[in-house]
Amino acid sequence: MLIEKIDYYINADGNYVFTEKYHLNRGYCCKNECKHCPWKYKKAQKNNQNSK
Repeated sequence: MLIEKIDYYINADGNYVFTEKYHLNRGYCCKNECKHCPWKYKKAQKNNQNSK
């Protein structure tokens, strides 16, 4: 069971946004560039593109 404000919150546009805690509990990166990704997928992708 997900708990609002712990596992997710609803942003100003009405979208559900999963928290870092949720992602850590899930245990893997989905590679969808989530805002609170604890594996920093989006940041890692940008760094790899800049090094080419």
